[in-house]
Amino acid sequence: QVHLVESGGGSVQAGGSLRLSCAPSGRTDSISLIGWFRQAPGKEREFVSFIGWNGADAAYADSVKGRFTISMDNAKDTVFLEMDNLKPEDTAVYSCAASTEYYWDTYTYTSTHAYAYWGQGTQVTVSS
Repeated sequence: QVHLVESGGGSVQAGGSLRLSCAPSGRTDSISLIGWFRQAPGKEREFVSFIGWNGADAAYADSVKGRFTISMDNAKDTVFLEMDNLKPEDTAVYSCAASTEYYWDTYTYTSTHAYAYWGQGTQVTVSS
């Protein structure tokens, strides 16, 4: 079992920045990759970014590319999502998720189906 806890959400004005953290615990040796997803009210959950558990193979959704940066602190087993130049359309509940599978086609990790464990989520609100 892997337990995930997100933190760092909050309210900011457009153009501002936030840094989200995702701290897995439990069987972290089973993790292959960590992903971030978000869900706005009335919308489906959508992919934001992922990073391999070894810190490699990062990827971003087109909507956040150039504004968000994913990274990890291997010593602390923590994944960060630095969000800059935030826009009102970034408002959502952000959740991190852990995959325990290894897919040759990394595009698979943009789907929620690739992830076995999910955190509770943290609210990000961007006002105009």
